[in-house]
Amino acid sequence: MTQDDEIRCYQRGAIGWIRFNRPEARNAMTWHMYETMIQACQRFDEDEEIKLIAFRGEGGEAFVAGTDIKQFVDFRERGDGIDYERRIDAVIGGIERLETPTVALIDGYCVGGGAAIAMACDFRYANGAFKFGIPIARTLGNCLSITNISRLVDLIGIARTKRVLMLAKMIGAEEALSVGLIDEIVDSEALDETAAKLAETLAGHAPLTMRATKACINRILDRRRPGHEAADDLIALCYTSEDFKGAVRRFVDKTPYTWQGR
Repeated sequence: MTQDDEIRCYQRGAIGWIRFNRPEARNAMTWHMYETMIQACQRFDEDEEIKLIAFRGEGGEAFVAGTDIKQFVDFRERGDGIDYERRIDAVIGGIERLETPTVALIDGYCVGGGAAIAMACDFRYANGAFKFGIPIARTLGNCLSITNISRLVDLIGIARTKRVLMLAKMIGAEEALSVGLIDEIVDSEALDETAAKLAETLAGHAPLTMRATKACINRILDRRRPGHEAADDLIALCYTSEDFKGAVRRFVDKTPYTWQGR
């Protein structure tokens, strides 16, 4: 398995580990990291020895703090935003459809693309510093795919989804636990051990029952969710706006941006 600087993918016992390793950038995802992650997931999924695929960010401050914003600097055309959201949907949908059970082990911030990865996992355990959000209304002014918005509604409901996306509110550990967004609050030092115990539990359960359960849930979700193209006009509206281009430049430069509404 891969052992590069940005992402580490390896097997240890019955667990396939995917560890995001850009702590200086709060583990913000590059295209390379997304591609390496999903390729590793597919290989783990084909290995009968692996009972759990576990995702965790290095550094103790964040799981993943979104996609690296520098990758948006050259977005110009209507298709740029649509292609990006399709690409992300393919990766996140790939995680959601894995037959092997998955878990997100979260230290601190779980934001943007990190929130999408965590939402696609079967289980989520987080430490007390957990902060979940997608604050694009105050950072970039872009738009999520309708599939990822559907995942958010499924997990936290319509009212909280509006607070997360429109008010850019962050959800803390206690609230997340109370609404089922996370399964348990666990000290950082115990997160890896929690994954090991989860893998042991899953190894003792009927594989076909678990596989069928995941497949049934995904079929239900497929029936409930609109097609990707249902929000293409809205994605294009945001990604081609002056606001998005200006906010990306300002974000990279670490200076404030004033929204124009166009």
